[in-house]
Amino acid sequence: MQKLIRVLISDDHLLFRLGLKSLLNGEPGIAVVGEAATGTQTIDQCRRLRPDLLLLDLRMPGGGGIEALRTVFDELPETHALILSSYASEEEIYQALEAGALGYVLKDVGREPLLEAIRAVACGRRSVPAWMENILRQRSSRPELTSREFQILRLLVTGLTNREIARILGNSENTVRNHTISIFAKLDVSDRAEAVSAALQRGIVISDEPV
Repeated sequence: MQKLIRVLISDDHLLFRLGLKSLLNGEPGIAVVGEAATGTQTIDQCRRLRPDLLLLDLRMPGGGGIEALRTVFDELPETHALILSSYASEEEIYQALEAGALGYVLKDVGREPLLEAIRAVACGRRSVPAWMENILRQRSSRPELTSREFQILRLLVTGLTNREIARILGNSENTVRNHTISIFAKLDVSDRAEAVSAALQRGIVISDEPV
């Protein structure tokens, strides 16, 4: 007998969750056992329900999907995760799979490819489209930003000057300048405008995230 796949849907859009729940509950061998609308709820529901598969959107309030993934995998390594997102930015794909997700599909994916991905990931198999694998290879070849560089990049995106950033972080303006030079090198850009553009296009910084 086929093992039942117990699914937790984590997405902050109620109507999307309801539609997905209806679709999955109509499929043999799949049962939606819970829902969550925030990162915090996702962690709590996984602890309580221990699903086989976490079907997760990354852009959620309450800590976000990446932090929820890391916590869930740390506590419940037997739970597998498939990212179901409207976005396919380089950094989000990379961070999700680095955090432990086995699959990544877009929300406009067809019914059959989605079900194939769900069944593959629930069994512990990777399910990532070939074009995303190409993005991952490109991203993996780039050096990582340090936590301080990431913090400064987020502030650069808001339009702050080096002096303003230095005041916020309690650093000297020269220290901030040195960090920005390192950021430019790691992003392979030549100035602030290109750094901001790259950060947003690649999904390194999400424009509606609180700083």
